[in-house]
Amino acid sequence: MALKLNIIIGSTRPGRNGPTVAKWVEQFAKEHGQFDVELVDLADFALPLLDEPAHPAMRKYEHEHTKRWSESVASADAFLFVAPEYDYFVSAALVNAIQCLFHEWTYKPAAIVSYGGVSGGLRGSQELRQLLGNVNVVAINQPVPVPFYTQFINDEGIFTPNEAVTSGTTTLLGELHKWAVALKPMRQPAQ
Repeated sequence: MALKLNIIIGSTRPGRNGPTVAKWVEQFAKEHGQFDVELVDLADFALPLLDEPAHPAMRKYEHEHTKRWSESVASADAFLFVAPEYDYFVSAALVNAIQCLFHEWTYKPAAIVSYGGVSGGLRGSQELRQLLGNVNVVAINQPVPVPFYTQFINDEGIFTPNEAVTSGTTTLLGELHKWAVALKPMRQPAQ
């Protein structure tokens, strides 16, 4: 049985290009063949800002949007965030989505394909890696930045990256799979 990879679109802003980049990542991950892949769009969950009365560690969710988000995150063995950089930081929507859960993230690996201007989102991805560590996610050290990403989107809205992005994503998926295999036993109930 293959491990499940949730590719999470880390932006909810109208007019965003995250879904365009993420569709390429999804197809690339499927062709890579080491995961069952699911594309997850944060916008589909419409998560308000931390609106659950109980702390996420309690898992006493009252709202349907949080319950659906919890099920989505819990179902994955690994995560690949497709994340923009906003003002040298990760998007507020993604920070909120991570912080409204706790146990569902624990002992799972994550990787990042970031996109932006000159830095390709690297500054935001570093902040994201730190946040993920705080919820017991193993954020691997091989992010794939896509600088000036709009140059890779054609008139039909299709993202076609260069060899550096493709090669980096191959390495990223390989590392992510190694960590997913290694961490899976840590999530098994004690016997």
